[in-house]
Amino acid sequence: MANTTFSHLTPVGFLQTFVIELMDACEAAGTTQAEQLIERIARSAGRFFEEAFRAEYAFEQALDRQRYADLIIGLKNKIGGNFSLVSSDAECIRVASTRCPFGEGVKNTPKLCRMTSSVFGGIAARNFGYAKVVLEKRIALNHDGCEVAIYFDKEAARDREGIEYRDYPEVTAEQQHIGELQARIEERMHQIWCQMNSRRTALPEIERPIIVAWSPAMRQVLQAIETVAPTPATVLIRGETGVGKELVARAIHAMSERCGKAFIAVNCGAIPESLIESALFGHEKGAFTGAIEVHQGYFERADGGTLFLDEVDSLTPAVQTRLLRVLQEGELERVGGHRTLMVDTRIIAATNCDLEKVVADGAFRKDLYYRLNVVKLVIPPLAERPDDLPHLVGLILKRLATRYRKTIHGVSPEVMARLRSYDWPGNVRELENTLERAVLFAQGPEISEVDLEVNPAPPLECGWKAIRKQVLDNAEREYLQQALQRFQGNVGQVAEWMELTPRAVYLKLNEFGIHPSLFRPQPPRNGNGE
Repeated sequence: MANTTFSHLTPVGFLQTFVIELMDACEAAGTTQAEQLIERIARSAGRFFEEAFRAEYAFEQALDRQRYADLIIGLKNKIGGNFSLVSSDAECIRVASTRCPFGEGVKNTPKLCRMTSSVFGGIAARNFGYAKVVLEKRIALNHDGCEVAIYFDKEAARDREGIEYRDYPEVTAEQQHIGELQARIEERMHQIWCQMNSRRTALPEIERPIIVAWSPAMRQVLQAIETVAPTPATVLIRGETGVGKELVARAIHAMSERCGKAFIAVNCGAIPESLIESALFGHEKGAFTGAIEVHQGYFERADGGTLFLDEVDSLTPAVQTRLLRVLQEGELERVGGHRTLMVDTRIIAATNCDLEKVVADGAFRKDLYYRLNVVKLVIPPLAERPDDLPHLVGLILKRLATRYRKTIHGVSPEVMARLRSYDWPGNVRELENTLERAVLFAQGPEISEVDLEVNPAPPLECGWKAIRKQVLDNAEREYLQQALQRFQGNVGQVAEWMELTPRAVYLKLNEFGIHPSLFRPQPPRNGNGE
């Protein structure tokens, strides 16, 4: 749109400029995020265009190939293209154009061609079950025209470089509810965050707490938060170190009636045994040497609100007894005191160990365990949440770019593949540290190198079968990645190379959380198509 004069600006040109700028913003967000956003927008728009076409021609049944061709040609020509049908048969429809609806501006933003692909592919997949869109010629790459082939037969399209589309089910009511629930939780947490940090204006706004929940396991956690938060029930959160147990506890507090009161987080394992009773329950003046005044403990300071006790398994027997009394009676006495104090504090405890085993070993009171374990939430490790990883990477990079004042748009496909194949023993915390190191040493807007620890071999206690499985899985994952790299993400060619069916390859890719799109060549970034 750079050559358009102000006096010749039209509504279509105005909207085209917006779309081009949107594509630039997508590119700034990173390759993976850009592709996901473009495809989502295009699929939704394609559904709208199809419904408008059906309404105008009073056509309700599935489109045949002729009507499909009429729809996509008419759609492009309505907005300024010059498309026509080149050929049509049972395997493929081919259309061509000598003029791009987006004008010369498309050469600056070739990602717009993916929108055409997604609109054509989405409509075809809904009506024929499968489609592969191949952009054979593109004005955006300085070709003399555009030529697009839409394949309906998988075998015929197997060796063609393009994007596959399938008839995905509609968003279910449950999925819609999860999305709305996540938005409500984030809004509540943001409100509390704003209240807590109203006097800390220097804190970047991007540091707001957000729960990433694209994986089925984390969506179950969100549903559990919604159920348990409004109740007074005590909650025990289980999960490995670094999975975000405190963030989940904050979400429960934010969605409860106590959200206007204090949320206090205490790492029980970080407080010396000699001080833990005083820290939790407070002490009276003169209770011990150095107690020169009355001290309110965490329970009193969290009165009316929520107290989060992390690493609760590290509490001493004496503290466990005191804690049990608070849970049973809602009362406590300060260290060195004789006056009973009533407190209304909700307890959310957390542990990263097998608390049942600690109870069986006699190191943790069984009656206290039952009091804490009224509701149990299990936070899965990052290795079991592959759908969350790209979104976590984007969120963390955004925060780090602001903190270090660097322009970081995302990670390269090769880096994303490495991140996906790594086991993440340190979970989200390790991911944050890894990306922080990468951002510090990054020379450009895209991270092309990350320093990952070599995954340790499983201990002998795991047994030969576990060791053998891990070794085979690692070898299989590495081989798949090398094959995808060699064939630029073409699953059909990978399957032929491995002498497997494409379905078998897809099952393996899903098992390892590997996305073939990350290995496909990206569109050129300059106007010359280079």
